[in-house]
Amino acid sequence: MSVLLVGISHRSAPVAVLEKVAISDADRPKLVDRLLASSHVSEAMIVSTCNRVEVYAVVDAFHGGLGEVSELLTKHSGLPLGELTRHAYVRYSEAAAEHLFAVASGLDSMVVGEQQVLSQIRSAYASADGQQAVGRTLHELAQHSLRVGKRVHSETGIDRAGASVVSVALDRARGVIGELTGRSAVVLGAGAMGGLAVAHLARAGIGSITVVNRTLDRAQRLAETGRAMHGVETAAVEMSGLTGAMAGADVVITCTGAVGAVVNLADTHRALADRVRTDAAERPLVFCDLGLPRDVEHAVAGLPGVAVIDIETLQRDPAAGAAADDTAAARHIVADELAKYLAGQRMAEVTPTVAALRQRAADVVEAELLRLDSRLPDLADPARDEVARTVRRVVDKLLHAPTVRVKQLASTPGGDSYAEALRELFELKPGAVQAVAAPMEVAAAEAALADDFTAGHLGDAQPRMTESRAQEESA
Repeated sequence: MSVLLVGISHRSAPVAVLEKVAISDADRPKLVDRLLASSHVSEAMIVSTCNRVEVYAVVDAFHGGLGEVSELLTKHSGLPLGELTRHAYVRYSEAAAEHLFAVASGLDSMVVGEQQVLSQIRSAYASADGQQAVGRTLHELAQHSLRVGKRVHSETGIDRAGASVVSVALDRARGVIGELTGRSAVVLGAGAMGGLAVAHLARAGIGSITVVNRTLDRAQRLAETGRAMHGVETAAVEMSGLTGAMAGADVVITCTGAVGAVVNLADTHRALADRVRTDAAERPLVFCDLGLPRDVEHAVAGLPGVAVIDIETLQRDPAAGAAADDTAAARHIVADELAKYLAGQRMAEVTPTVAALRQRAADVVEAELLRLDSRLPDLADPARDEVARTVRRVVDKLLHAPTVRVKQLASTPGGDSYAEALRELFELKPGAVQAVAAPMEVAAAEAALADDFTAGHLGDAQPRMTESRAQEESA
């Protein structure tokens, strides 16, 4: 069983395609259930952010799993397979693990080094785990990726500027309206991105914030956070109050995760008309649309006195990069952690074989002791016990060195061949190994990852060996 990744991100697709593939929090559990109901998928986790959708699935066959995941994405997005193929990327086994580690580190983010992706991976894992869609393989992979991300952020300066999609968007907003000190803002959406927006606005010196959300309770909780933790005058209103809130705002940050546009042309017209009757009439209104799909209707950008900064705009912003030295250091950590992770997987692969060998030896010892009993029925119990202990010690000493050594060798590339050699030399049948594998899985790491395959397109019948990092860096 190996991990298959099929993804679409800001690096591989335009925003219009990302919008169609986007998976909301409400849809994610249903799609995971469909994956688990398919023939080749035993575990599944979907990471969905403002600029990526990635399906991680544990599959028993590359081609079968790829077909099932791609079919799921085509049905969900409404895109034909050929269209999806042009923008998707596929990673398998080792390459899938490497990619997730890079994502968790912020290396693959639109704004390199942003930390929010860690919470998004954690959320994806928690959601899948709550559905019992995560087994040993994805559990180990997801948890290790979170540790990698934390290590990168603690040991490098990749996020020293506090970069995030929100901060870059606000920098662009400053270019339109000037400094944010003392100004008014609307945050549309009370999720994780909304909380990040409130924090960044507070640091920018914003004068007041209005949180707008479909659920008033969530808006009120975020507003309370703004007042208590950031010391900013923060109010909460329902969606019905959005137009009035926009009428007095300088900046509107949208991050709802809704399926369609939340800020439409008619509402914006009404808000602009209300601004005419206030002192806001001469000030531009800036929308920072961080939703995927987009929250702000496309036509709004054409209104006079309105500027829209969206994900597509941010993709072209030079501030989205990180210092070369910090990026290199982060990549070094990812490579180091990947080597440790894979070594653990290879060692776990040999563990059932070693256990089967020891069980085989124990069975032989017990058989010979029974034979001894039949041939020397009058042997005194103390003598019989001493013979049994001696035989077991001899077997243990003979097996100790080779079993320790085979575990060490198994952690090296190609180490699975040593387990195969053990099975061949000691005539360990596959059934014997599998019989001890199930209880060992709880304590052991994942089974060894297979070779690094990636498909040039989802419809490929034959995966090609690639060097995934080189592909990503040239993207």
